[in-house]
Amino acid sequence: MNTFSRLTVTAGIAASSVLLLSVPAFAHVSVQPQGEAAKGGYATVNFKVPNERDSASTVKLEVNLPTEHPLSSVMPQPVPGWKAAVTKARLAKPLTVHGKQITEAVTKITWTSDGGKIAPGEFQQFPVSLGKLPEDTDSLVFKALQTYDNKEVVRWIEEPKEGAAEPENPAPVLTLSAATGDHHGGGAATDDKNAKGHQGGEHGDGGSESAAAASGSDTTARVLAVVGIAVGVAGVAFGVLAGRRRTS
Repeated sequence: MNTFSRLTVTAGIAASSVLLLSVPAFAHVSVQPQGEAAKGGYATVNFKVPNERDSASTVKLEVNLPTEHPLSSVMPQPVPGWKAAVTKARLAKPLTVHGKQITEAVTKITWTSDGGKIAPGEFQQFPVSLGKLPEDTDSLVFKALQTYDNKEVVRWIEEPKEGAAEPENPAPVLTLSAATGDHHGGGAATDDKNAKGHQGGEHGDGGSESAAAASGSDTTARVLAVVGIAVGVAGVAFGVLAGRRRTS
């Protein structure tokens, strides 16, 4: 075997080793924000669930919410083929949100198959709107249980520790960013806009239509201007060519 062949084999073995070592990290149940999850605000997050088995499908997911940081607003987004159930519990210490007392909070969300499944080699995302996010912590831990159709249950409940190796079955962790000036994250800003739109009712529709009309007129004007410039350039080029032919 020549030197080139040896280098090729060595590189292939190294690449395969890296790939094998990196697969488990991508196969964990995880939670990722859609945009920003700022302290004191609201956010929409995705619980990403990959299938780690070759001969079984995932048919159930249970996500436990942190009881030490209860959330006053938890709303799962409908996922085709899955049924979501929310479990609530009474709070030992009520929360005050927007001037109102909240005496109970969601402690668990359970998604069960309603015709859907996560087959081998596939993953599924389960979106949830969360708030109000706490301001006295940098992260939230969501312990999860993943159930397969062969009755196997994988418990993603081990909390990662700073400076330590990643656990075998780490719990999904949502990292919170610094609080914004108005204490609203991306999700809250969207909710506020939607709320204002609903409150405006029929009065808001005319403004929306006017804005849409103005936007359409502006776009049309820009298109016509570009077309006019293109025609002008083509005319100048044609005149130059014609002049050269007459000179010749």
